[in-house]
Amino acid sequence: MTTIVLADDHPMVLHGLRAVLEAEPDFTIIGEATEGHAVLDMVLRLQPEILILDVLMPGLNGMELTRQLTDHGVSTRIVIFSMHANTVYVRETLRHGASAYVLKESDAGDLVQAVREVLAGRRFLSRALTERAVDMFLEFAAESSLDWVELLTSRERQVLQLAAQGASNAEIGNRLNISPRTAETHRTNLMRKLGLKTQAELLRYAMQHGIVEHPDGA
Repeated sequence: MTTIVLADDHPMVLHGLRAVLEAEPDFTIIGEATEGHAVLDMVLRLQPEILILDVLMPGLNGMELTRQLTDHGVSTRIVIFSMHANTVYVRETLRHGASAYVLKESDAGDLVQAVREVLAGRRFLSRALTERAVDMFLEFAAESSLDWVELLTSRERQVLQLAAQGASNAEIGNRLNISPRTAETHRTNLMRKLGLKTQAELLRYAMQHGIVEHPDGA
């Protein structure tokens, strides 16, 4: 049986995913999570063969989760399942280890096919995203200069996402089990590294780089 963990912050989406995947006789769902840190802990603990992951998760987004799981050396293959065809999301998740990117507008069969393709060691994209596009994204990533992923520490990336979501230093500290003062230090350091001065600049930067969703869904 192929073991699968589902990660999406919408319970109805999780319910639909479970229904589609459990209709396959050789697939079994062994866990579900709606928050990024919970996804990371669950995958490290359960070591599923497949993770179906939404790109915009609270706490840790799909890009950061993909990077951290790759850094941990887990064998779990990651299938991104997102409503967004944004090039930033596609490029960064593939760059950091995802094997497939499936749009939520796709047929249910596409998700099943994606799982089977990555189990066979191949990449998969929804029809709206071509292999040529993937190669372009990866080539661009390889040639690009140092970006925020390399500039910031893992903790600073977590603080960046939470700060962009409007969390105070106290709230960030509570979420990450650090003191508010430490959260403030991380926030100050990341803003210095990125050349940002205000919360508005931080939010704009986070939206431009796909760290948080733009209010209009773009």
